Amino acid sequence: MLVKWIRCTVVDRRGFERGQRKWAGLLGEPGFRGQGGGWSRVRPHTVHIFAFWETRAFYDSFMARSHDRLASGQSGTYGDSQVKLFEYRFDVKTGFEPRFTDADVVRVAHCKVRAERVEHYALMQEKVWNPAMAGSPGMVRGVFGEAPGNEFLVMSMWQSAAEHGKYRRERVERLLLRAQAEADIEALAGDVVVLEPSWTV
Repeated sequence: MLVKWIRCTVVDRRGFERGQRKWAGLLGEPGFRGQGGGWSRVRPHTVHIFAFWETRAFYDSFMARSHDRLASGQSGTYGDSQVKLFEYRFDVKTGFEPRFTDADVVRVAHCKVRAERVEHYALMQEKVWNPAMAGSPGMVRGVFGEAPGNEFLVMSMWQSAAEHGKYRRERVERLLLRAQAEADIEALAGDVVVLEPSWTV
């Protein structure tokens, strides 16, 4: 499975939201699995969109055929767009599927990992972070993906911002030490995204 993560800064909120609803046209595209997104809780005007495709080939075919037609509805409504593609590596919790209807927020973490620490980092994600998140009340599901250049995406869906906040307060510092995250991670960027139900495809 291919995970596409888009982050951009919106300059025309109404126009952007109107255009975002037109992405419902993705339904019926071969290989399309689901899309959702919303507004950053901490950065005004920042939007995150997550899209899922069965394979890179299906995604490339869509980009060559239908993408520009769907995207034209949002032309001029945003800037500073960053797009990253990640190959699915494993679930965070079990049974991941690209559904957004039972979650209110998404926590996204984008890590650049030191080359010699990649295997350790992935192992810690599996053995330390995943069980901690999976055991947290309010955590719905998540996915761990990898991109060339030792870049990783950890995306977790939560029932509410309050549940995610509780997990952060009670567990994160201890887990960082246990996973030796400082030794693994060269750079880390993250955000908490409040999902916009009308954007879910």
